[in-house]
Formats: sequence, C-alpha cells, structure tokens
Amino acid sequence: MPTKRNNHRSTAKISAQPRLHQSANEIQAYGTVNHLLPLELEEPVRLEITAQLNQLLADTMTLRDLYKKSHWQTAGPTFYQLHLLFDKHYDEQVELVDAIAERIQLLGGVSIAMAADVAETTQIARPPRGREVVPVQLSRLLDAHQVIIGEVRKLARRASDLGDDGTNDLLISQVLRTNELQVWFVSEHLVNVPLVQVKEAAAAGAA
Repeated sequence: MPTKRNNHRSTAKISAQPRLHQSANEIQAYGTVNHLLPLELEEPVRLEITAQLNQLLADTMTLRDLYKKSHWQTAGPTFYQLHLLFDKHYDEQVELVDAIAERIQLLGGVSIAMAADVAETTQIARPPRGREVVPVQLSRLLDAHQVIIGEVRKLARRASDLGDDGTNDLLISQVLRTNELQVWFVSEHLVNVPLVQVKEAAAAGAA
C-alpha cells in the first residue's frame, strides 16, 4: 500500500501543460570556453581558436546568404545555369557553417548564431537589397571568397602551431578546398568569351 501511495504522489506532479514564457540566465557566456575538457588543448589555445573560428563562421554564414540572394535574383542569358550553380554552392556553404559551428562547440566555446550578430561581425561587405547584374554578383561572391580563404590559410597555420590538429584538418580538408573549388566555378563565368563566334572567312564566303 505505501508503494502505491508514493507512485500516486509522484505521478500527480506530472502535467501535460507546457510551461510557457520561461527565462533564465545564460548557462555560458559568448567568448568563453568550458574549463575542464579532456582535449589536451589548454584554455588559452581554445579561447584563441574559438574566437577566430567565430569570425570565420560569421563570414561563412554571410557568404552562404550571399549565394542564396544571388540564386533568387540572378538574371540574363545564363540565368538557368547560375540559378542552379548558386544553389549548389549555397548547400555546400551550409555544410561548412555546421562544421565550423560544431568545432567551436566541441572546443568548449559558444558559436555565433543570430543574423544580427553575424551582420555586426562579418568582414564581408553588405550588398544592396535590390538586384544587380550578373558580373557584379559574381564579383561580390569572389571578393567574399577571398576574405574567407585568407582567413582560413592564416588560421590553419596558427592552429597547427598551437597543436590543434583537428581545427587545422577541418580548415584545410573542408573549408579551404570547398572555397577554392567554388572560386574556380564562379570565376570562369567572368571570362569574356562570346556565346557565338563567326570566323571571318566563313562570314566572307556567306557574303
């Protein structure tokens, strides 16, 4: 009998009513790292690396969104090809965003997340809200890639010097190689080659 009464009391505390509008203090402040993690990386190293990874994350999120903007707003004879290419690159940048953010959390840090915070942090120039011609879209994307590639090379070397091989591997094998490949695909669209080339001899014969 006592057992039944105890079960009844514990069950009575459970309710299907959601507890709405909750608030509490942060469990970890931005710009800090957890102290006791068995990663064989000292706290000062993790603080430095996570701070730089958050800068890279903000810039990568901006580039991701710049690809989506270009995907929606591109125009002209190459609309279909670029519409698909921009969305493919967007998806690849989404994967990089997750990988960078998860690395920050793994190192005990707090990854930047909200659009307003990203806008305040990114080093990539903000585009206008309206549509732009394709060459300008492509140039904006290449400029953004250049910012990120410069960051990645510098941070990868620093991570290696500090013994953070995991971050170095992420930056080289995923972030750098993805951005380099995307630069190639985008830059080839800025080569000034006419869609149709008529040889002079053929044109003369037709006359």
